[in-house]
Amino acid sequence: MGLSVVLPGAAHLRAGWRRTGLVLMGSYLTVLVCLVAVSAGADAGLAGRVLGWLTQLAVAALACALAWFCLVVHSYAVLRPGRLPRIGQVLTGAVAGVLAVAVATPFAFAAQYLAVSQRTLDAVFAGRDRAAGGTGDPWDGRDRVNVLLLGGDSGADRVGMRTDSINVASVDVHTGRTVLLGLPRNLEHVPFPPGSPMALRFPYGFTLPEYKPGWREDLLFSVWQYAEEHPELFGGREHMGAETLKETIGYILGMRIDWYALVNIGGFAKIVDALGGLVLTVDRNIVYGKYDEGVVPAGTRRLTGAEALWYARSRTYSDDFSRMRRQRCVLGALVRQADPGTVLSRFTQLAAATRTIVHTDIPRPMLEALVPLTAKVKQAGVTSLQFIPPVINTAYPDWDRIRLLTARAIRQSERPGQRRHRLDPGTEQAEPTATPVDEGCGAV
Repeated sequence: MGLSVVLPGAAHLRAGWRRTGLVLMGSYLTVLVCLVAVSAGADAGLAGRVLGWLTQLAVAALACALAWFCLVVHSYAVLRPGRLPRIGQVLTGAVAGVLAVAVATPFAFAAQYLAVSQRTLDAVFAGRDRAAGGTGDPWDGRDRVNVLLLGGDSGADRVGMRTDSINVASVDVHTGRTVLLGLPRNLEHVPFPPGSPMALRFPYGFTLPEYKPGWREDLLFSVWQYAEEHPELFGGREHMGAETLKETIGYILGMRIDWYALVNIGGFAKIVDALGGLVLTVDRNIVYGKYDEGVVPAGTRRLTGAEALWYARSRTYSDDFSRMRRQRCVLGALVRQADPGTVLSRFTQLAAATRTIVHTDIPRPMLEALVPLTAKVKQAGVTSLQFIPPVINTAYPDWDRIRLLTARAIRQSERPGQRRHRLDPGTEQAEPTATPVDEGCGAV
């Protein structure tokens, strides 16, 4: 009976049920060989395709749990335990029950994980249309895809959504080489694409009166919320914040933004806690809190979700540009430390946190192509270019220079061996280039 747990049919052969035993054993070995063959050739592409089969796989896992439970019970029954003494019947019956439950449990957990995954993906990736126009190429002939990564600062004590963290991941779809382009939240006089509703409203850049002395809301972080609050600019269409910010960032960088992904920073701590914390090297004490009542001490340690959140957000005794660097360090740490084992062991908590704080317009069918692309990104590595002083002046940005540096960083990422600082003949200063995403974050 014990052998039948790992080799179905063994108990039936022992009991004289020859035909049943051979069928069970032959079927099991056939399925096992097929699974080994599939696993040997499995890659990230298969993982992407599997995301479209989650419901079917969950049903199959439940069926396997029930079938294996029944198999162990039937294996016990065909061996005629009634011939044993009463104490033998009790003991072997208990063992059979434990084995039946034990062999069914992994399949039941798998079914639960698959069902949770399906609900999470349906909640986060609401879009259904594939971007490619029926060509069979998910990228529709493009060599790069550009995803706007946002950290939103909404909450019960705030009105609307402010995008305090703004980055664009530009990914080579063939190699996975990625450039992370960071824009400061406090960029002034933001230009809009010519002919767009926002450009018609602000032909000389995003400019609003101070709502109180020294306080301005006409910076880059307010573009989303302004578009949300003024549907009349878009012919009455509502919820235009995401689309407007995508077009605006694309115009600033000189590229097309394909999709956005927004994480509500207030809920970011839940994801870090679900991962069991985040190991970071803090180069100096980070003070935080409304009254400077908290501190993230310097040193290498595992930060809780709240500590990682404050490390990324605090501007006390600091500025927006230092905060951008710390946010980049947090992103790099997440990429390194969110390994499959950790994600699997804390899967349910991660899924619950993700459903409530992540929003995106990435179509659900695109995941089949994005999962293998993500694997390429992790293998190829990520470089970063942050548009902060002295690279640019946030009060009077040189938009042409931003586009030039963006194009140069992308070219350099495609030729990683040639990534060097170049001298600008006009200024004799080193031109900034993209650097590894975790540069300046300390050793972990």
